[in-house]
Amino acid sequence: MPPIPAVSGFLRFLDKLVRGPIVADQIPNPESEGPAGGWGSVKSIAHMFGDARPSPAVLDTLAHQNKPGGFQCVSCAWPKPVNYHPFEFCENGAKATLSDLTSARCTPAFWDTHTVSDLRDWKDYDLEKTGRLTEPMRYDAATDRYVAVTWEEAFADIGKTLRALPRDDVVFYSSGHAGLEAAYLYALLARAYGNNNLPQSSNMCHETTSVGLNKVIGSPVGTIIWEDLEKADAFFFFGQNPGSNSPRFLHPLQEAKKRGARIVTFNPVVEQGLVSFVNPQNPMDMLTGHETQISDEYLQVRAGGDIAAILGLCKVVVEADDTALAHGIGRVIDIEFIAEHTTGFDQFIACVRETPWSNIERESGLTEQAIRRAGDIYVGAERVIGVYGMGLTQHSQGAINVGLLVNLLLLRGNIGREGAGCCPVRGHSNVQGQRTVGIAEKTKLIPMDKLKQLFDFDPPVKDGTTIVDAVKGLMAGKIKAFISLGGNLVRAVPDQKEMERAWATQDLTVMVSTKLNRSHLFPGKQAYILPCLSRAELDIQATGNQAVSVEDSFSHISGSIGKRRPASKHLKSELAIVTGIAKAVLDPNPRLKWDEWMADYSLVRELIEFTYPEDFKDYNARMFQPGGFYRGNDAHNRVWNTQEKKAVFTTPAQLNALSFKDAAGRFRLSTLRSNDQFNTTIYGYSDRFRGIEGTRDVVMMCEEDIAASGLHAGQTVALVSDFEDGVRRTMPGLTVTAHNLPRGTIAAYYPEANVLNSIDHHDELSKTPASKAIPVRIEA
Repeated sequence: MPPIPAVSGFLRFLDKLVRGPIVADQIPNPESEGPAGGWGSVKSIAHMFGDARPSPAVLDTLAHQNKPGGFQCVSCAWPKPVNYHPFEFCENGAKATLSDLTSARCTPAFWDTHTVSDLRDWKDYDLEKTGRLTEPMRYDAATDRYVAVTWEEAFADIGKTLRALPRDDVVFYSSGHAGLEAAYLYALLARAYGNNNLPQSSNMCHETTSVGLNKVIGSPVGTIIWEDLEKADAFFFFGQNPGSNSPRFLHPLQEAKKRGARIVTFNPVVEQGLVSFVNPQNPMDMLTGHETQISDEYLQVRAGGDIAAILGLCKVVVEADDTALAHGIGRVIDIEFIAEHTTGFDQFIACVRETPWSNIERESGLTEQAIRRAGDIYVGAERVIGVYGMGLTQHSQGAINVGLLVNLLLLRGNIGREGAGCCPVRGHSNVQGQRTVGIAEKTKLIPMDKLKQLFDFDPPVKDGTTIVDAVKGLMAGKIKAFISLGGNLVRAVPDQKEMERAWATQDLTVMVSTKLNRSHLFPGKQAYILPCLSRAELDIQATGNQAVSVEDSFSHISGSIGKRRPASKHLKSELAIVTGIAKAVLDPNPRLKWDEWMADYSLVRELIEFTYPEDFKDYNARMFQPGGFYRGNDAHNRVWNTQEKKAVFTTPAQLNALSFKDAAGRFRLSTLRSNDQFNTTIYGYSDRFRGIEGTRDVVMMCEEDIAASGLHAGQTVALVSDFEDGVRRTMPGLTVTAHNLPRGTIAAYYPEANVLNSIDHHDELSKTPASKAIPVRIEA
C-alpha cells in the first residue's frame, strides 16, 4: 500500500532536509553518524513515519504532544515545561506515537495463517510490525492459535478462574503505560481481591532509587524541579543516556552550556547525547549543523566502578577543604548544613581519607588525574545537580551507588536548595506516578485506613511480592495467575528461557496490550489478550471523552486527553478493562462503584485526592495546568523522612557495585538499548549513535580486549553466563564488534541479553536485576 499523499509529501520534504547539511567532517565520533538531535533525528522519525503509515492526523497529535490540553507521551517521563517548544516531542516520543497510530492491524484473521509456536521464531521487531490488536482474544490450545471472543466472555471466564484460586497465588503486574486513574483502580482491585501482589516495571529499573534514596534522604524520588535546571552551575551524569532515552533533556542542557554551566559524565559507554547535540528546534543550528558540546569531561568508568569514582570525587572535595582550612579561607565542605541536616559524616570522611588513590584507580578504571579534573569542576560550582539512570541502579550494590552520589551532593549542601539536587531520570511515562497512587507491594507505603474508610473492606495486611520473587515463584510453580496491565514481562526479566517455560504453566495469563509481544507467545492454560486504547486515542465513556493524568520524573502531575479515532471499535480503555475484571471477580459492594467510575474518570481523581490529600489537592481543577502541578517533596525542602530524621551519609563496604570478583576470562557485560527501541519494543535495526546497522546480534568490545582474547572483529561468538549458580546460560550467534569501551567491560543489547542474567543476580536492597554488570565469558 503506497503512503497517503500528505504523508508522502511530508517524507519528501524531510528527505530534502536530511540530504543537505551532513558532511563527514561534522561527525565527531567514528561510531556515530553525528551528534544527537539534528538531521539524524529528523531522518529517523521520517523513516518511522513511512514505516508506520499513520493517518495524516498524526501530525496534529505530534503538534499537541506534551502540551496543556494535548496528550502526554507514552515514552519517557521527562517533565512538560511551562514554556514549551513548538515541537515538544523527541525522536523516541515521536516513534512511540507513530507506533501507536500505525495503520497496521493485527486482526483475528492474522491467526488463520499463524500459530503461536510459529511466532516464537519471529524477532521482536516482526511482532511489533503486525500492528495494533483489534479484538479480545483467547488462546485455543487445540489449534495453537488465538481466537476472538467477546469482552463479556473474556471477563466472565477471567473472573471465574480468579475466584477459584488462592489469593496469594495471583499477581497483578503493571507497566508504566496506564494513567493514574486506571492505576489507582487496579491497586484497589488487587486489594479488594485479597493481596498486595502489585509489582511494577520499576522493580526492574528504578526500584533501587525508590528504596535507596528513601533510606538516605527519606524520599523515594528525585528532589529537583524544572526551575532548578535553569539555575544549576554544573550537572554530574552517572549511567544515564539522554540522547536515546530522554532527548528532551538535551534542550535545558544546551541552555545550561550557553550560560556557562559545566557538565561532567561518568559512563562506560560514550553516549552521543552527552557528547554533542544539534537542536532540532533551532533553525540556525539545523541549517549550519552547529553542534553544542555537552560534556566538559567524559570519564569512561568501568561497569560497576562508580562507587570508587564517586569516592574519588569526594576525596578531591575533602582535600580542597583541608587546603582551605590550612590557608584560613572559606570552607569547601558545607559544614553548617552537614551539622544541622546529616548523620554519618565522620565515618564516611574517615573512609575517604583512608582509601588510597591506587585502589580508586583500580576499581574505577580511571586515572587520578581524570577524577581530579572532574572533582575540580564540582568544587568550583556553587549549585550542582546529580543526574543518574540505570547505570547506577541495576547493580548488585546499586543502592550503595545511589548513596554515594547523595554523599557527594551532601558534602556541599547540594540537596534542598535552588539549582541543586538529586535527579534520577525515569525511563517510562507514569512509572513513578503509579507508585504514588498505590501500585506497591509494601503495605507500609499504602494508607490502608483510608481505603477501609472509603470502600468498607479490610485491605490485606501482608506484604506482596516483588518481580524477582514473583518470577521465582513462577519457576517454582507457586504462582498460578498473572494479570499484566501492559508490559512484556517474559521478555523484560532475567532468566528468559526458564521464564518462558514457567509462564506457560500458569492456570491463567491475562495481557492488557496494544500490540503483540513475546509474552503472548507462551500462553497459560487459559490465556487472554485484552486490547486497549493508546493514550492518543479518544476514550469515549458515558460522560464523554475522558482525560487521564500522569506523573513525571520531577513529581509534577499533568493531564492527557486523546483525540484520534481508535484503531478498532472493539478496544477498551485500561480503566474500563480494570473495572470489567473487577466486576467479574469481586462480590458486589455498594462502595465499589465500578460502573460510575468507568463513566466519569473525574470521580476516580476525587478518590485519589481523598486518599492522598497532600499530593493531589484540587486535583481535577489543576490537572491541565501548564507544566503540571507539583505534588511536593519533603527532601526538596530539607525535611528528611528517614529513620534518623536527617540525611544519611553512606559508608561503602567495598569500592565496586558487584557481587562477584574479577577472574581471568571473565567480563562485565552491560546491557544496552539502541537508538531504535523503547524498553522491549524494537522499532528498527538502526543504532546510529553506535554505528551498528541492520542487526542487534552483536557483542561490543574494545580493540584491546578483542586482541587479548584471541578474537577478531566480525567473528561469531557466544556469550556464556559466569554467574556462580551452576546454571549454564548462553547467547550464541553474536558478531564481535569493536567499540569504545573500558577494558573488561563489554556490551550487548537488552532485552535479548537478559537470557544471560540470573534472577538471583540483583541489588541486595531493592532486588532490581543487576543488568549493567553481568559476569560472562566468551566462547569462540
